[in-house]
Amino acid sequence: MTQTPIKTSTGRTFTHLVSKEGGVKYPLEALNVCEETFSPLEVAYDYDEIRRQVSRESIAAGPNSIWRYKAFLPVESENPIDVGTGMTPLVKSNRLARRLGLKNLYIKNDAVNMPTLSFKDRVVSVALTRARELGFSTVSCASTGNLANSTAAIAAHAGMDCCVFIPADLEAGKIMGTLIYNPTVMAVKGNYDQVNRLCSEVGNSYGWGFVNINLRPYYSEGSKTLGYEVAEQLGWELPDHIVAPLASGSLFTKIYKGFNEFVKVGLIEDKQVRFSGAQAEGCSPIAQAFKEGRDFVTPVKPNTIAKSIAIGNPADGYYALDIARKTNGNIESVTDAEIIEGMKLLAETEGIFTETAGGTTIAVLKKLVEAGKINPDEKTVVYITGNGLKTQEAVQGYIGEPLTIEPKLDSFERALERSRTLERLEWQQASV
Repeated sequence: MTQTPIKTSTGRTFTHLVSKEGGVKYPLEALNVCEETFSPLEVAYDYDEIRRQVSRESIAAGPNSIWRYKAFLPVESENPIDVGTGMTPLVKSNRLARRLGLKNLYIKNDAVNMPTLSFKDRVVSVALTRARELGFSTVSCASTGNLANSTAAIAAHAGMDCCVFIPADLEAGKIMGTLIYNPTVMAVKGNYDQVNRLCSEVGNSYGWGFVNINLRPYYSEGSKTLGYEVAEQLGWELPDHIVAPLASGSLFTKIYKGFNEFVKVGLIEDKQVRFSGAQAEGCSPIAQAFKEGRDFVTPVKPNTIAKSIAIGNPADGYYALDIARKTNGNIESVTDAEIIEGMKLLAETEGIFTETAGGTTIAVLKKLVEAGKINPDEKTVVYITGNGLKTQEAVQGYIGEPLTIEPKLDSFERALERSRTLERLEWQQASV
């Protein structure tokens, strides 16, 4: 491991690592688990210092990326790794909202996040910046696909060596979307949880910076920016309700932390935000615990098309449960068939092609509305975290095909009439 000299700025806002249980303090090193309580470690901040450094005006004047919130992130560098990540659109939904019977629905669209079209670019930008500060020259991750894409791409941009670990049965688009950046890719014959266990062993043996293992306290802080951006994009206000996918549970908990931090430093007014989570039935340990009223999560073996959220033993599952319950939210699961319908629904109403995780979130949103668990007047934000181009296999066979015609007007007209006849038949069947 070679040390890279880093210029640091004055007025560092993060102070130490602290265990989520027991409050045990640790130095700002590559650590992720408390030795006393075995609970996760997270970054602690000096909020008085942040309050001195930031204002709505200073944030708005910052870069058009997650680094406009640098004071809230665990990095010291004057030159963090900035690849244009963040500040993705918050889309006011009209057609989807009408379809579902909602009046105030917004879509946070990280399907167009840079550079690899998922929210993982946020967490990796933070993690690799911190890895560089800590002297790591090789970075790695255990991934269900999106994280591997992001780690490989941003490591290439930063000139860092990279080796990523994925389950061998990942979607082709995600494998190709990693290999193109020329990292070392280990395709492991097993599910994500088995991949993760192997990575823990490799990390202990090789001294690499694993973004979602020994660097996890720093990495996970990047997800807070999804909270900051929504608050800023809503005119420095909090929504009433959010719906987000659940894999490890980290994204869910960090959006919550992001909202609370903005309140804590006086950037926005406090109010209760309801937090609802979405899982696929084939991997729904958090949803099962929520339904059964348990305060613990029982690991499961994943079996779903929603591979990007297929984590059977979620590290932050307990904390996601707690947030959903104390905010009067919900955690629901949906079938693979409902996930596909969710992907199609979002695409045909709002022109957003999401991957299976987004299909899960839209399907759960629909399910919650139908169950009367979302008030139509609530200002609801649904988080879309990845792009459908990565998981095209999921909808193959469930969408139409092009009409192949001769380069002649009459051929076009026959095909057009045929298509209209089929549409009428589909409409009649749906109406029965």
